[in-house]
Amino acid sequence: MLRRLLTTIILLAVLGGLGFFGYTAVINRQININHWFVGGMTRGVDISSYQGEVDMAKLKAQNVAFAYIKATEGSSYTDERFEANWREAKEAELPAGAYHFFSYESSGATQAENYIRTVGELEDSRLIPVVDMELSKEQKENPPEKDEVVKALRSFLAVLEEKYQVKPMIYATKEYYDKYLKDDFAGYPLWVRSVFWPVYIEAGDDWTVWQYDDHGKLDGYQGSEEFIDLNVVKNGVDSIRMK
Repeated sequence: MLRRLLTTIILLAVLGGLGFFGYTAVINRQININHWFVGGMTRGVDISSYQGEVDMAKLKAQNVAFAYIKATEGSSYTDERFEANWREAKEAELPAGAYHFFSYESSGATQAENYIRTVGELEDSRLIPVVDMELSKEQKENPPEKDEVVKALRSFLAVLEEKYQVKPMIYATKEYYDKYLKDDFAGYPLWVRSVFWPVYIEAGDDWTVWQYDDHGKLDGYQGSEEFIDLNVVKNGVDSIRMK
C-alpha cells in the first residue's frame, strides 16, 4: 500500500509538472495511470447488449478471468443479450455474474423480482449478484432524494439476500457512494468506478472490484459499442464467487 501511495504521488507530481498538456493527455486517455496499478490482480470485463454477440472463449484467451453480464433494468426490462451471454460464459467456463441497472422509477422489491425471474438460480460457479447504482445526466441535474434511494435499495437488496443467501455487490462512483450509500450500506462489497485515478485515491482499501478503464479494447465482440469496461478483483475470483 505504501509503495502504491508513493508511486501515485510521483505520478501526480509528474502530471502536475506537465501542466495543461499532461492533464489533457489524461482526459483524452492517451495516458491512463490506472494501468500501472493493476498488475498481478485478476482482470475481468462487464458487458451488455451494447457489445453485441460476444465470443466468451476469445475473451478468456485474452487474460479475462471473469465477466459481469447485464441482466435487467428496472422492474420489467431484460437485456436482449443476457440469455445468450449467460449460457455462453458457462460453456466457455468463464466465471460470470449478472448485474441489475437500478431504476428510480419503480420499487426496489419489484426490481429484485425482475432480476430473480430473469437470472434464476445461481450455481456455485457463478458470481455474486451486482446492482449498478448511478445517475444519468438528467438525474444529476434533478437528483433523487437520499431517503428515497436508501429505502428502495434496501428493499431490493433484502429480496436478493433472502433468495441467494449472500450480500450483493454495489457498483458506484465515489461521488455516488458518498452521497447516497456510505452511511447505510457500508457492509456490502463495493465495486468502484475510478477510471482517471487509482482506486486507492478514491476508496483506500475499501473495495472489492475496481473498474479501472471504460475505454478498453479486446477482440471477441462486435456490437455498436467499440469499447469494453475493464475491471480487476482485489482478492481473486473466488472472493466474489457464490458459496
